[in-house]
Amino acid sequence: MSAAIIFVILLVLMLTGMPISISLGLTVLTFLFTMTQVPIESVALKLFTGIEKFEIMAIPFFILAGNFLTHGGVARRMINFATSMVGHWYGGLGLGGVMACALFAAVSGSSPATVVAIGAILLPAMVKQGFPNKFGAGVITTSGALGILIPPSIVMVMYSVSTNTSVGALFMAGVVPGLMLAVFLGFTTWYRARKFDYPRQPKASAMERLKAFKESAWGLFLIVVVMGGIYSGIFTPTEAAAMSAVYAFFVAVFVYKDLGLKDVPKVLLNSANMSAMLLYIITNAVLFSFLLTHENIPQEMADFMIGTGVGVIGFLIMANILMLIAGNFMEPSSIVLILAPILFPIAIKLGIDPVHFGIIMVVNMEVGMCHPPVGLNLYVASGITKMGITELTVAVWPWLVSMLVFLVLVTYVPWISLALPRALGMM
Repeated sequence: MSAAIIFVILLVLMLTGMPISISLGLTVLTFLFTMTQVPIESVALKLFTGIEKFEIMAIPFFILAGNFLTHGGVARRMINFATSMVGHWYGGLGLGGVMACALFAAVSGSSPATVVAIGAILLPAMVKQGFPNKFGAGVITTSGALGILIPPSIVMVMYSVSTNTSVGALFMAGVVPGLMLAVFLGFTTWYRARKFDYPRQPKASAMERLKAFKESAWGLFLIVVVMGGIYSGIFTPTEAAAMSAVYAFFVAVFVYKDLGLKDVPKVLLNSANMSAMLLYIITNAVLFSFLLTHENIPQEMADFMIGTGVGVIGFLIMANILMLIAGNFMEPSSIVLILAPILFPIAIKLGIDPVHFGIIMVVNMEVGMCHPPVGLNLYVASGITKMGITELTVAVWPWLVSMLVFLVLVTYVPWISLALPRALGMM
């Protein structure tokens, strides 16, 4: 009964158009003060202790690193390198876009940042070369979603905070699925370009490729800094985030010099705004999680699900459908923070690996970012392409279908997620 009341209050508040974070906080306060005897001091204490976690510090640092890279010319050099490698195939610039998104995802940790950084440069170039605007928009909108699957990933940090799963293991678990999804999206791009005979670029010489690699090497080295540092044990994922922010600042300001020292305060302010927004959502979501635990709702739901005889396959189908529906209305951070505390205990009771379940959640979030009405990538791409959301939805459907096929694969083949972290002895 209490579960129904909590979710009805939350739904009603969200339907009024209230921001998710405030809806969560008000739901908790309304329920606690009208239906329980929980003292107000414990609520205030939970607000502070809830975000007193070392892992949460990674979020502002990864956002800062992503902003420095977005404004610092790294994206342009990655596009040049990617197109020099695959530009001579069908839909060369589109394939270069998928590859550039995968590379930029490995240094930024954010999907919208990847769409903005790669899309703003690549889309005008594709239109100039004779590609239809819809084709370019479809490629960038969906490939930008790789930003939250290929590590480092802000969404993975949030899942880790919600479920106490190892961030390092999650990062390593995202590598193989991230590369596989890039291949799926690349194949869709190539197939459609071949079918409609879209332009190809002249094949780059070995010297041109080497030159493009040298120019992008400073940006690409950040992948080595973050992933190498975490795997070798030199630093934790949170320390890796701090290192990436300092490194991104150094590269953008002193190496590529695309960002002047006078521009740094603006980047810092933008990063602070975005970090504050996310941390506010996390704080309220932690409070919501506290309420659910206090009312013993996740455990009761887990017992109910297992009592109905729903096996692993049935539960994963239901979880995927629930997350895809949530993706219609909410952005990834909110979905993870609301649904992880509910679904995670059920997954554990059914014997599903917590790291594998984390990757399933992240892939669902990726699909959610690319379909209407609240697909974050759609809105970002809409701003760049000047296309309407309806038109963009039509443009992305071939890539969206390949993402859904990949979602089924990653859900029912745990090896895809778990092979690398197991091989590295992280599990």
